[in-house]
Amino acid sequence: MNFKINEAIELLERTPETLSSLLTGLSSDWLTCNEGGDTWNVLEVVAHLIEGEKVNWIPRMNMILTKGEDYTFPPFDRFAHLSQSEKNIEQLLLEFKQCREESLVKLRNQLSSVTDFEQTARHPEFGPVRLRELLSTWAVHDLTHISQITRIMANRYKKDVGPWQAYLSILK
Repeated sequence: MNFKINEAIELLERTPETLSSLLTGLSSDWLTCNEGGDTWNVLEVVAHLIEGEKVNWIPRMNMILTKGEDYTFPPFDRFAHLSQSEKNIEQLLLEFKQCREESLVKLRNQLSSVTDFEQTARHPEFGPVRLRELLSTWAVHDLTHISQITRIMANRYKKDVGPWQAYLSILK
């Protein structure tokens, strides 16, 4: 197993600044493009990250730590953020930064040198899940959506890159 809580926290701490550096000040064309159909745009991805901070990661961690293996998490609505009011990217990034900072404080306050990362609760779809799996997923979830954001943005120029598309794996 590769999971180390300090390494996961290193990544989780950096995501708000990574997104802020990438997205602050961009034109709305970059922020509202998507990959076609019902896919999300950049604003919606950031709103999804905020929703996860509010109702997913820390609440589920607390359920594992306090309720244990017989407790089943309530389902997480991965699309709840789509019904939220329109906010600009700066507002979303600020809210995400604040939510993430609060989450990391709660994470650090809940964990100790004797925390058993093998403790479990039940996921409504997957069954038993370990604390280390939840926390690993949180870190990889950030990377997934950073990748998604860059892919969405790259896709905007897909038809404009001409023959170089053959060399741009992000467009495949």
